[in-house]
Amino acid sequence: MFDELVTLLKAQYPLIYVVTPEEERAEQWIVQAAQETRAVQRVFTWTVTHGLLEYGHPRHTSQHHNTVSPETALDWVIRHKEAAVFIFKDLHPFLDSPAVNRWLRDAVASFRGTRKTIILLSPVLQVPVELEKEVAVIDMPLPTAEQLEEVLNQQLAQMKQTRLDKGTREKLIAAAQGLTRDEAEKVFRKAQVIGGGRLTEAEVAIVTAEKKQLIRRNGILEYIEEESTLDQVGGLEELKRWLRQRTQAFTERARQYGLPQPKGMLILGVPGCGKSLIAKTTARLWGLPLLRLDMGRIYDGSMVGRSEANLRSALKTAESIAPVILFIDELDKAFAGSAGSADSDGGTSSRIFGTFLTWMQDKTSPVFVMATANRVDKLPGEFLRKGRFDEIFFVDLPNLEERREIFRIHLSRRRRDIDRFDLDQLAKVTDGFSGAEIEQAVIAAMYDAFAQDREFTQLDIIAAVKATLPLSRTMMEQVTALRDWAKQRARPAAASVAEYQRLEF
Repeated sequence: MFDELVTLLKAQYPLIYVVTPEEERAEQWIVQAAQETRAVQRVFTWTVTHGLLEYGHPRHTSQHHNTVSPETALDWVIRHKEAAVFIFKDLHPFLDSPAVNRWLRDAVASFRGTRKTIILLSPVLQVPVELEKEVAVIDMPLPTAEQLEEVLNQQLAQMKQTRLDKGTREKLIAAAQGLTRDEAEKVFRKAQVIGGGRLTEAEVAIVTAEKKQLIRRNGILEYIEEESTLDQVGGLEELKRWLRQRTQAFTERARQYGLPQPKGMLILGVPGCGKSLIAKTTARLWGLPLLRLDMGRIYDGSMVGRSEANLRSALKTAESIAPVILFIDELDKAFAGSAGSADSDGGTSSRIFGTFLTWMQDKTSPVFVMATANRVDKLPGEFLRKGRFDEIFFVDLPNLEERREIFRIHLSRRRRDIDRFDLDQLAKVTDGFSGAEIEQAVIAAMYDAFAQDREFTQLDIIAAVKATLPLSRTMMEQVTALRDWAKQRARPAAASVAEYQRLEF
């Protein structure tokens, strides 16, 4: 992106919008780009608190009085005769003003052939309709691994630590991926304080933990840690086999073999059958971070374009710490209304949907999207075409053997000795039950026995099962329609069904 900025300055673009929360690094970036052009030597910055200042000069000697308001500052910029770059920080709240928009358009018109450029520097992209044809937008990337290594070296020099083994260095840098330069500096300092003045491999966990907190603070992405393993998911052997085959999919060895990076998978199925648990346990199987994207938090009606900016920020964060698994639960609810959103939310849902689809199609970073859905009829057709996901799996209600395995897993979690339970009988009486409903039957049996101050038994579980009306009966039409759709369009997650379909073929 630095080369792009240099090109725009050399091409005399009058208005550039740089999107980033890192003001100091962005200023240095812009000054360096201006020097690369060799035609622009002076750089000015504007803030609503101090007005216009010349970059690199003391405030008392470079401040231009009466330029605090955007209108007077833009008037001064227009009247300035020399080639220069003018950085306006956080001008976006003023872009709703017709006067500010008019001044910006006047400035753009007056800059032709003058080698003067206004750069709007803001963490939020907000471009008025009047300026859409005039502005070039650049998303400033987060620091690379090499830049984070520079930060680490500076921190090591400050604490006079001359030696750090290569493995620890690489782990610290990898743990800091996805942080801004300032965040990385603070995290390394914190790790140093906790480590007694030195950075060692023990402090890698501190950097990782701090990064999790920073990710949580943005309110959109959630860092998920799952203790369960794939072996603690009953059934779904075909899906598990597919996932195990790709355990090394993001390694350099896979690239050398000629394999492309996996894009993602969509898991359709009946509610309560383990779709979300599979997504969470995959992160542990592959040894990758798991970020949950909450689509409900993306939408923000406080200002036009804020929702789209939230999505771009979340996707950029996911890419910056890749390889990573991006988990989207209940995708059908997130994008169900995108087709007709022009009548309900001014088209925001449609724009978000379009942005997400384009990112999925064009992304080159190793971000594996794991999405789950219950209602295939609510999903836009664009999601289901080949190329968006590597595979679409269908998770059906567990069969007899899978129900037996699910009972074994849930009983083993709660009691060491489960030989007193007849798992075959329990599997037979729960025909049509989902994994979640089986778990709740076990819990209900335990509550009944606990209230009577005794150990729960086989009969308690059967009684709880008899008292439960499973979802497969209350929503029979919906489940049947989903099964009919999946027979020809999705890959079965159960090994027995997959083998039968292969033999039938």
